[in-house]
Amino acid sequence: MLEVRGLDAGYGSHQVLWNVSMQVGDGEVVALLGPNGSGKSTLMNAISRLVDRLAGTIVFDGVALHALPPHRLPRTGLSHVLERHRLFPQMTVLENLQLGAGPGAPRDKVARGLDKAYALFPRLRERTRQVAGSMSGGEQQMCSIARGLMSEPRLLLVDEPFIGLSPHMREEVAAAIRRINGEGVAILIIEQNVAVSLAMSHRAYILREGRVVLEGPSSALAAGDAVQQAFLGRLPASGGDREAGDRVG
Repeated sequence: MLEVRGLDAGYGSHQVLWNVSMQVGDGEVVALLGPNGSGKSTLMNAISRLVDRLAGTIVFDGVALHALPPHRLPRTGLSHVLERHRLFPQMTVLENLQLGAGPGAPRDKVARGLDKAYALFPRLRERTRQVAGSMSGGEQQMCSIARGLMSEPRLLLVDEPFIGLSPHMREEVAAAIRRINGEGVAILIIEQNVAVSLAMSHRAYILREGRVVLEGPSSALAAGDAVQQAFLGRLPASGGDREAGDRVG
């Protein structure tokens, strides 16, 4: 479904990613792991065209995303839930959700999206007319994920969905993510808790210093010590090419 090949990316003259290759299959949950500053969010932002691509290709379901402007991506079936909610705080929950459907979205699409959002997070129905910035962090995260689903994506990028949440709220959001995937939506997720990431994903990629140093099935990665070695820098940063990089399983 998603294939990234030989990606170099960064911010202006500051390069962050080197020769990164990765893919997400139909219906998969794929985790991006790595120490702080390893390039995980930059990779996700490069996929959604929010940072500069210096080289390489990003193809989603046969469409060359690297050739599209960011505002065209929702129409391809890809949606991005940014880190720390990024809601419009002075707008209501309903207004934030409606924006997620995209400009000029048909009324029936908006209605379907709202029905799904409220079924996934019933609390949002109670907060429909509430200003988004006045909600708790967990409720804002729910609204952010629900907004990402309004465009009816087939691939959802989710950056740090559990940051700052209470244990109860983390489980509620995690259950929603599992339900979203159970309905056929593929998910690419960043989460700092390695155990949680591996438990909720099918496969994982580990980045260090802007390069993929390890990849494999999550169950295999969870069973050994390769992840710990990758985080501690004991695996060579060999680049993102699946033929050349380290693989487990």
